[in-house]
Amino acid sequence: MAADSVLKVIFELEGVFIHPSPDEGGPDQDLLLSGSLRILEKDAEVLVDYRPLEDSVDPSNMLCAGQDSSSVVEWAQSPRDKSQSHQLLETQQSYETEWDMVNAVSFRKKPCANGEGSLSHSQGRSHWAFTISVSDLRSVTVKDEGWTFIILKLKEPSTSLPALHFHQGGSREFLDSLRRFALLTESPDDEMCLLVSTPNKALSQSFENLLDDNNFGLIHKFRRDPYVSTFVGLSKVTNYLFDALRGAEEQQHRPPEEVADLLGEVIPGLEINQQEEPGFEVITRIDLGVRPQVSRGEPLTADEWIRHHDAEGRLQGVEQLRNKIFKGGVCHAVRKEVWKFLLGFSPWSSTSEDRKSLQKAKTDEYFRMKLQWKSMSEEQESRNSKLRDYRSLIEKDVDRTDRTNPFYEGLNNPTLTLLHDILMTYCMYDFDLGYVQGMSDLLSPILFVIESEDDAFWCFVSFMDQMHQNFEEQMQGMKTQLVQLSTLLRLLDLAFWNYLESQESGYLYFCFRWLLIRFKRELSFQDVLRLWEVMWTGLPCQNFHLLVCCAILDSEKQKIMEENYGFNEILKHINELSMKLNVEEILQKAEGLYLQIRSCKDLPRSVSTILGLDSDCPCSDPATEHGSAAAPRPARRQEFCSNGLCRDNRPPNSCRAEFT
Repeated sequence: MAADSVLKVIFELEGVFIHPSPDEGGPDQDLLLSGSLRILEKDAEVLVDYRPLEDSVDPSNMLCAGQDSSSVVEWAQSPRDKSQSHQLLETQQSYETEWDMVNAVSFRKKPCANGEGSLSHSQGRSHWAFTISVSDLRSVTVKDEGWTFIILKLKEPSTSLPALHFHQGGSREFLDSLRRFALLTESPDDEMCLLVSTPNKALSQSFENLLDDNNFGLIHKFRRDPYVSTFVGLSKVTNYLFDALRGAEEQQHRPPEEVADLLGEVIPGLEINQQEEPGFEVITRIDLGVRPQVSRGEPLTADEWIRHHDAEGRLQGVEQLRNKIFKGGVCHAVRKEVWKFLLGFSPWSSTSEDRKSLQKAKTDEYFRMKLQWKSMSEEQESRNSKLRDYRSLIEKDVDRTDRTNPFYEGLNNPTLTLLHDILMTYCMYDFDLGYVQGMSDLLSPILFVIESEDDAFWCFVSFMDQMHQNFEEQMQGMKTQLVQLSTLLRLLDLAFWNYLESQESGYLYFCFRWLLIRFKRELSFQDVLRLWEVMWTGLPCQNFHLLVCCAILDSEKQKIMEENYGFNEILKHINELSMKLNVEEILQKAEGLYLQIRSCKDLPRSVSTILGLDSDCPCSDPATEHGSAAAPRPARRQEFCSNGLCRDNRPPNSCRAEFT
């Protein structure tokens, strides 16, 4: 109980002024009251607290900048504070549009005491001190008179608060901190007025664990640019959006279709279809039988790889090779060569001479595309805003992609230049898509393994052919996969799915990051290499990565249900699994889930379609190794796609995988 009473300071800013007028009881209309503005958290309640300092400020002692910001702004300072002014000026930059500070402000005053609770005008305390709950706020009005001042209005109209003047700046930081606990939306009647919608108390308790300090203002950024913000924050911010939209005062749940509409408005491109997808039936409880026990194998060795080549360098026993890779992965010594086949850069039926000719042609093509942006003058680029935006985003992402990996660590690492150049060249290859945040995470392991700029580019192109719809503007690939994942989970564990649905987690948005970049941020770097090469075999079915998701959820369902986790706790728990997962255990369980589904006699057609288990499915099946019955499979497979979302209309240079 004692821990619940701890007062936590979320935001604090001194030098926030009140301009009292005589009719408001101000002591002197020529004096300004300076004070400290704070956002506090206590007992799961978020408070806005303002406490005037004992002394007032005479405006005749200061000079204010005009519209042109050319005049010097000075505030009276104590001698001992002057030494701190220059240092503060280095770090403090006002976000107000027409106010430049030359000297920082400090005062030799002690804050007045003030009690906790609601708005306070008690005797013996400053007339202007107040403490209010964020949940009592109705609106925040932001105005500009050469500096920014903010008017807080309460839901109780009989109570008014003084305007807060930010002469030194800091209003933007205050609003960003406030947005962590309330949804601020522009009023349709007044663009300067922000309407306040607050989440419930459970959100206030858990929000600190969901967003770190680097993500302040994430919601605001997300609404302006969902693609820049989606990658780092969407799975974490879903909770905030949902609870904020629901509102603290609304105790009953909104209808699902209303929640879907609201989420669709806040998150562009994430419309939720409440109707069953075409061809998807409602799944009732189905007896899947006992889940088969599965064992993993050893990685494909260099000797085994060499033995599968004939005299001309053509691969023999391709299906056997793919099964070997699916069961155990690839030893690192031959990854560079094997990945080119798995990703479709090197055709399985090609000879050594064929691959040399192909590589030469692709190298020439790559550097021609690279020259297109390399040779562009600054004047040309100044007229190409899209390319400038791509370059800016790539430079930011490259600088923070896998920098703890020895391959990418250190200043002036030349590998970072390769990462940058490949992504820039991809913008020329697919200019409509260009660059979207998250693509650097997909390229990083490929460049690490391939160690060749041009070869890595074409392998990345092939991977992006599979992942393309994840990054398209409408995010159709993500929406489709979330629906498919929900369908599979309903079949595999209806009780768990019903529990998630009861906790308003049925949309499975906490799996968003898993799907967007294929578990890149959930596993260690080496485990990512293993997982990707297994999935690139196309075995044992299409959309195997969805069964990987189900395997992870299956391992965590007991804790989630026994601890009676709600929406907030589920989201927090899933996010904290990052770097704690064992890839071999996950793959073992995912294959077991597949075999369990595969043996079901009355499999819903929706599930058969998702996993490609229809009679015309082109996927090979390793289930026969474990004694499970397998339907006949075509002898020849033209091409594969690990997620079932490959584009039908590929660019003419796209790599395809062919099997014989």
